[in-house]
Amino acid sequence: MAEESAIMVEGPWTHRTVSAAGTRFHIAEAGTGPLVLLLHGFPQFWWSWHHQLPALAEAGFRAVAMDLRGYGGSDKPPRGYDPITLASDAAGLVRALGEADATVVGHATGGLLGWTMASYFPAVVRRLAVLSTPHPARLRTALLAGTQGRATRHMIGYQLPMLPERRLRAHEAAFVGRMLRRWSRPGWPDPVTEQLCREAMQLPKVAHCALEPYRWLIRSQARPDGHRYMRRMRRPIRMPVLHLHGSLDSFVPPAAARGSGRYVDSSYQWRLIQGAGHFPHQERPERVGSLLTNWLRDTDEWDV
Repeated sequence: MAEESAIMVEGPWTHRTVSAAGTRFHIAEAGTGPLVLLLHGFPQFWWSWHHQLPALAEAGFRAVAMDLRGYGGSDKPPRGYDPITLASDAAGLVRALGEADATVVGHATGGLLGWTMASYFPAVVRRLAVLSTPHPARLRTALLAGTQGRATRHMIGYQLPMLPERRLRAHEAAFVGRMLRRWSRPGWPDPVTEQLCREAMQLPKVAHCALEPYRWLIRSQARPDGHRYMRRMRRPIRMPVLHLHGSLDSFVPPAAARGSGRYVDSSYQWRLIQGAGHFPHQERPERVGSLLTNWLRDTDEWDV
């Protein structure tokens, strides 16, 4: 059984635990300046931002990568894995860090939470950058149309009880490594990243918690809470958005994410990352880092 110490990797960042709304969250942080909150996706943890933490710190920002509820060194309660609660976690963390607001950068599940924060907690989100993530309303359209490719199949498969958890943990989480390779460009991930992600998935309760947001996304489609969420999410958000997507992403094809700008009533910029799959911030860190830091430094409004 893996231990949390395995994912507390040393580097040009500091690890600590921060409490927000009664839940403890592990964070890795670097730098000083305006806050940039980094939200990871599945099947990863804070390490997915290890390239961006020092790069953002060097660029003059306070970069904080959190382990989402249910992941890594954060608490793993039995419930609270709907996007509103998870977005509330991140919004509460911003305030717990002593900031009024932050630029939120989210990948995959973290991107879904970023979109949700921008709608439900707009006062906390100064700017939003999302990677490999359609707007939830655009995602719903793609899911219902069956054009979401592997994501649709995986989300449906995750509805089974217990079996998906066992598959994630089996053989030292070998399936996690296969997912990373299938969804990325050839030659990625590096051995360290694969090993760390596999160890993180073997932590107690993580496999179950990691699957719960996907279960909510499917099961809520016909429930009142799902309908209320989608009605709220269809309201355009009113802060600048940078939308990055890998050209080789087979898990969430670029076509499934295009069109998300219709839900943004502010400046919106779409950038396709050539030669990257589902993890562009790790597969092409220099390109993503350049786009992100230039966007953060640019205070002028873009044309939509």
